[in-house]
Amino acid sequence: MVLTTLHKLRISLFVLMVCLPVFVIGQTSKLLSGKVVSKDKDVTGVVVQNSTTAQATITDVDGSFTIQVALNDTLVFSAVQFKRKVIPMTSSFYNATFLTVPLEEFVNELREVVVQPYNLSGRLGSDVTGLQLEKDVSAEALGLPNAHQKIPTQSERKLQQATFGKFNVGMILSPPLDPLINAITGRTKMLKNRVKVDKTYARTQRVQDFYVDSIFMSDLKIPYEKIDDFMYFCEVDDLFQKTVDTYDKLKIWDFLIQKSAAYRENNNLD
Repeated sequence: MVLTTLHKLRISLFVLMVCLPVFVIGQTSKLLSGKVVSKDKDVTGVVVQNSTTAQATITDVDGSFTIQVALNDTLVFSAVQFKRKVIPMTSSFYNATFLTVPLEEFVNELREVVVQPYNLSGRLGSDVTGLQLEKDVSAEALGLPNAHQKIPTQSERKLQQATFGKFNVGMILSPPLDPLINAITGRTKMLKNRVKVDKTYARTQRVQDFYVDSIFMSDLKIPYEKIDDFMYFCEVDDLFQKTVDTYDKLKIWDFLIQKSAAYRENNNLD
């Protein structure tokens, strides 16, 4: 009887010794390192969750992450700008020294909608012909006097004030001294130069409103960070002012093409 009990105990110990390594191996986990990559989107702040253990982390500015995983766990990658991605920790993934996870951009496509009360469909051609709006309440619509008069800029108003002086009751009996003082001190001349600069800058802004930045970059081969500098390069050319005042976009574009070649050569951009 004692021998039988001892024999059973030996068998139990043998089974336990065989199964214990398997159990230990099944429970082994490691710290997995990896990186989220995307062609165009920012990979910062992507949530990396081990749905098996409910542990989670987020990616840094480079898309890198580390998380504790075990064999057969499941990793879930999610962010607003990406499609959700699920990776089961199979032996090939689990034994990898580094995991690279490409994510696809998430595009939220909306169904066709009709905007009330104007029944807009989003198709510009049909919407323009069918849209009837009341006339705006403006000085032109009401037929007010001087409705079409140009509103002076701040520099132009200051120049007018410096030239004619402020109106006051005393000026009826004696002329104001402000215009004389401004002429002597050079303020009037300074304000005239400022008005001239404002008009020149207005022409430059008009040209930049004609063409989007991508046109400067693709057709004129001007880097994005150099566009403002290129426009100043054009601005100081007297021919630029005359060309812009024609409002002829073809002439203006031809001028920009010629100036862009000179600008690229001067700045070693070719």
